[in-house]
Amino acid sequence: MPRLYAVGDIHGCLTHLARLVEKVPFDPEDTIVFIGDYIDRGEDSKGTVEFLLRFRDEHPGSIFLRGNHEDMFEDYLFQQNRYQREVYLMNGGAETLRAYGLDPWCPICPQDFPSDHLGFLRNTEFMYQQDGFLFVHAGLRSDLALEDQDRMALLWIRQEFFEREHPFGVTVVFGHTPLRDIFKNLPFAIGIDTGAVFGGQLTCVELADGDIQVVYQT
Repeated sequence: MPRLYAVGDIHGCLTHLARLVEKVPFDPEDTIVFIGDYIDRGEDSKGTVEFLLRFRDEHPGSIFLRGNHEDMFEDYLFQQNRYQREVYLMNGGAETLRAYGLDPWCPICPQDFPSDHLGFLRNTEFMYQQDGFLFVHAGLRSDLALEDQDRMALLWIRQEFFEREHPFGVTVVFGHTPLRDIFKNLPFAIGIDTGAVFGGQLTCVELADGDIQVVYQT
């Protein structure tokens, strides 16, 4: 029977990711939702994206959500003016650029990156829903319908979402806010960013029946 998994924020921690994939019994028919923030801060964002591209080929049920760091990367590279350019570099973007062999303080253009890496990072989704769970990177505004959610809330909201009840009738699985342990406020929210890039662990959870069934961490 296909299973449903969610993987927390990776942030260029390729060693954590590779060990996690070795540990979790993923099957090709499973749905595996990656919660976003694949790049920045960690030492090998390029290797992480390359690894995820291979993983996607082997596991076609993979879902890759957009994190605020993918959003900042796209904004920085394509000059979309959602953020100040320095904000991205200060939030771990400089480490990503260096991982691609680039100088963060020199002009950079999209052609400096492998096209399949750019396509992967730019084509991430904002939310995904399955089996009574709703997956987003950061959270939701409780005063807006799901179809009207605010981009910045989906990517940046924190305690004002996950420490409260919400009206959506699903358990929201989120990352973005690094915590020492998995966060549970059932039936409303489950947080799975356990701070791998800050010395914590990378977390994967198997989900069913409104709760976590199995936890894997590296």
